[in-house]
Amino acid sequence: MQNAPMTALLPDALVMFAIVIAWLNDTFVGQTGRRTTYLIAFWSSLVAGVWFAINAFDPQVHYFFDHMYVVDPFANLMKAVVTLGYAVKVVYSRRYLDDRGMFRGDFFLLGMFALLGQLVMISGNNFLTLYLGLELMSLSLYAVIALRRDEAPSNEAAMKYYVLGALASGFLLYGISMLYGATGSLDLNEVFKAVGTSHYDPGVLLFGVIFIVAGVAFKMGAVPFHMWVPDVYQGAPTAMTLLVGGGPKVAAFAWGLRFLVMGLLPLAVEWQQMLVILAALSLIVGNITGIVQRNVKRMLAYSAISNMGFVLLGLLAGVVDQKTTGAASAYGSAMFYSIVYLITTLGTFGVIMLLARRDFEADTLEDFKGLNQRSPVFAFVMMIMMFSLAGIPPAVGFYAKLAVLQATMNAGLTWLTVLAVITSLFGAFYYLRIVKLMYFDEPQDKSVIVADTGTRALLAANGVVVLVLGIVPDPLLRACLQAIQHTLLL
Repeated sequence: MQNAPMTALLPDALVMFAIVIAWLNDTFVGQTGRRTTYLIAFWSSLVAGVWFAINAFDPQVHYFFDHMYVVDPFANLMKAVVTLGYAVKVVYSRRYLDDRGMFRGDFFLLGMFALLGQLVMISGNNFLTLYLGLELMSLSLYAVIALRRDEAPSNEAAMKYYVLGALASGFLLYGISMLYGATGSLDLNEVFKAVGTSHYDPGVLLFGVIFIVAGVAFKMGAVPFHMWVPDVYQGAPTAMTLLVGGGPKVAAFAWGLRFLVMGLLPLAVEWQQMLVILAALSLIVGNITGIVQRNVKRMLAYSAISNMGFVLLGLLAGVVDQKTTGAASAYGSAMFYSIVYLITTLGTFGVIMLLARRDFEADTLEDFKGLNQRSPVFAFVMMIMMFSLAGIPPAVGFYAKLAVLQATMNAGLTWLTVLAVITSLFGAFYYLRIVKLMYFDEPQDKSVIVADTGTRALLAANGVVVLVLGIVPDPLLRACLQAIQHTLLL
């Protein structure tokens, strides 16, 4: 570990600089410059994402701003994923926004502010830094969901998200105050040392951990803190739903890992017991409730809940009998799963927005009937995404679930592993139902699917990535394991 030159922060600075330039362009040029704002959002996130990916090969852990901000292999890899993911979202959303008169600078600016918040969440090394990153992301998402002011469902979704998010923030701040009172520090490394020496009030600290876990569970959308997820997914315009359901999930996992593992690992026995309950409930509620949904976005919301249950399985399997010998494998599998989930979510919502058109949302099961007859390529892409979410080979979701289940078995949680497998079988029903509708039903909508060449190529590439990673998952999985090992020094 060492202090580093400020060049390690240049990709983060690029995102901040792009926000300033886009903001000035949107302010002084107005609607005529919205294409420029779009290009700034896309190219800055693309370049920053590649830059982060290159920096991920650096095994060193660097601290900045009096240890409040850390740049390590874990942070660089996760930042690369969320930043490149945002670039893909921008491309997928373009025609959808244009058809609805929402192709404006505020969408891209708020998306970039949310992205910046995710970067801070991933690299935060202090409770306050982590909280500031969370609020920057959350406030931006509240606003972007409510952009379509003339639509009641969108406004309702934003209000529900805002109210429940404020409640979760209160839980989190209360938990942080308890931890500060018990340990006398907000620095993750100092808290780790204080907890390890047992020089604290165990009652106060455990009380704080409970509220911290509640805050983490809310941002990940885990049961019973999931109430906002289905309403926000269904009520928000699809482009905004993708902003909420993609990168923020990855950032929430990284944020939770910083809190629980890098700050509170000596208390793993306590918080792992809480995560067991959250994971089990998320798997049951997410997979079973998703079966009865007719709205595809609401179905994908319950899918997100169940998938976050799998991420929690990886988080809770790291410490066994006070030993961390399997921690790198468990946390690496959870990291791998969160990345795979983001890639799959991008492709799924990309197809949904591709099928939508002016005054028409392709968000019901009936809208996918006969898609293979209208476009075999996009039907195949959607099938691969559904296979991945269901955990069916050769899609990469199968190996992501397998890695997490292996870690859970190694932790001795056989009953939880069996529960995850059984509930996944229920979940496979509503994923395969979409495949059945696309290939075996007659289309109700025979209109031509309109999309520019770039979007078509990117969506096809998205499907290829999910397929290739399913055939050759080792490079990405190994990168996740190495990032965890270098960061946690395991």
